Amino acid sequence: MDKKEIYEHLAKIYLDASSKTPKKKRKHKTQIFVFKNVFISVVLLLTFGAGISLWRDFSKTSSKQSQIALFLTKDAAKINFNFNPAKIETFSITLNNLNLSRYKALSFRLRKINPKDVISLRVEFINRFNEKSEVYLKQIPHKWGEQRINLSQFKNISDWKEMKMLAFSVEEWNAREKSGVLYIDDVRLIN
Repeated sequence: MDKKEIYEHLAKIYLDASSKTPKKKRKHKTQIFVFKNVFISVVLLLTFGAGISLWRDFSKTSSKQSQIALFLTKDAAKINFNFNPAKIETFSITLNNLNLSRYKALSFRLRKINPKDVISLRVEFINRFNEKSEVYLKQIPHKWGEQRINLSQFKNISDWKEMKMLAFSVEEWNAREKSGVLYIDDVRLIN
């Protein structure tokens, strides 16, 4: 063997050896690269899919009229009436000059305890000018029922910007029985 053959032989051994090691490393790096790309692609597809789903849900709900509610009570209220000697029992909510001009309806849940009792409930608003207006509900359910009264039904209120009070009353002349219990919950104003 001459020098040239020895150099070629050494180069071949060296190049084969050096190319084998990086191939393993390259193969491992390629596998990691592919795994990372597949993982990122899956995450992006899931995120994109969730975004499309949320957008569809949002576009469905935004096409409907959205509502804003202002809750006026935290817990259920109990009107425990006994018309001996009282003539009226009231549950009232102080509104502290609250501006209600942007709201369209009063909503609440209501139920009476005695299913045979016939009760009418007076719902009354009072503003800072002491303008009073009431609406009577005549069909009080025995099981929880949703009640909704448009604020336009309170005819004697001319200014809704500074409201003093909201009152729910049971009056002796609007109840068949002289005693009973009425529950009111989720009192809120709806936009």
